[in-house]
Amino acid sequence: MQLTVRYENKNQTITLNSKEAEELMESLSLKYDKNLSEKELELLIQGTWDERFNKPEYNNLHKFERHRGLSSKRSSEEDDDVILEPQMDEVKDPTIFCKEEMERNDNWEYDEVCRKIRRILKQSTAEMVIAIALDGMSVREYANLTGDIANNVSHRYRRAIKKLKNNY
Repeated sequence: MQLTVRYENKNQTITLNSKEAEELMESLSLKYDKNLSEKELELLIQGTWDERFNKPEYNNLHKFERHRGLSSKRSSEEDDDVILEPQMDEVKDPTIFCKEEMERNDNWEYDEVCRKIRRILKQSTAEMVIAIALDGMSVREYANLTGDIANNVSHRYRRAIKKLKNNY
């Protein structure tokens, strides 16, 4: 028995003996009928296999991983109506392809740094350091926000930075 399997963009033919064909029927949840001829059995298995696994969208992993590495470029003769996206090596700045991943990493790093600062410093001092050092707020802006004097905030900020340096 011959089974045609689509792998990437090529069809491969696998030869199965009768025991392997029965096992394949079990794995495809087909009921084995001994009255079927070998040709009918082959058509039944191939039809079910095509329906479940030989679909183009089933084997197109590059749709999910299309911007990771070098994918094979389709020729324009095959699909005239499809607009092809450029590959990573064809653009000047490849970071546009992994922008979401970079944002997730930045958010994770920000949260991790905030957690470390909060673990070492008191809550009010930690919030001040996070606002000034990480969020880009000036000492004067933070002082106005909290209703404190800028000189006091600056002094507390320098002490907090010194304490963080001693712990790292």
